[in-house]
Amino acid sequence: MQRSLAIIHTVTGLVPAFEDLVRRHLPDWRPFNIVDESLLRNAIRDGRLTPETGRRVTGYIWSAIDAGADAILVTCSSIGAAVDAARPFCPVPVVRVDEGMADEAIRTGSRIGVLATLSTTLEPTLDLLLSRAAAMTHSPSIVSRVCDGAFETLSKGDRAGHDAIVLRELTALAGDVDVIVLAQASMARVLEGPSAPTLGIPVLSSPELGVLYLKACLTVDLGATERAEES
Repeated sequence: MQRSLAIIHTVTGLVPAFEDLVRRHLPDWRPFNIVDESLLRNAIRDGRLTPETGRRVTGYIWSAIDAGADAILVTCSSIGAAVDAARPFCPVPVVRVDEGMADEAIRTGSRIGVLATLSTTLEPTLDLLLSRAAAMTHSPSIVSRVCDGAFETLSKGDRAGHDAIVLRELTALAGDVDVIVLAQASMARVLEGPSAPTLGIPVLSSPELGVLYLKACLTVDLGATERAEES
């Protein structure tokens, strides 16, 4: 019987991309989506993840569990702190989309560049990198920048304009670091197609690395469950 995966989004446009990644990497799992764009919109309005918005994120996590989810993936980095807070109390695996990307960046180099199109995403990403680095006994140097105007340009439907701003910042940052992290899943599009940059260093985005990290977590979790049942 297929297991059920809940994917919690704050950007409607990311739904097809994540469903495709789940089909590719987790073919035995059946995804369903929970989408609330107001979570990100309110975080942007408030300049941070407030307790009220964090409480709503937790509500969606528990709604997914009540709907029968065997695991949960949250695709928005801006609300990651709420995921961390809820995780110890959840009976199923709950994964942030940016965890796999953070781990890969730390393994790749000691000088990490972080690009975001929203300041509300920058702090959660930096916090995650530092906490994961500490757990891995690494001490990377981290340089972070916001791609000014990119999010607003994308919100107006100008994808090419968004990509041009991100590409410009990527090129400017590449000479100073060993690896670059794109803090938002929506930025991954600049790495696709014929216009993808060739910078000489790895540029990491969260969607596929997040799903692969989820797959690894589920493999460990299911293996532990099966061993417990056998004993």
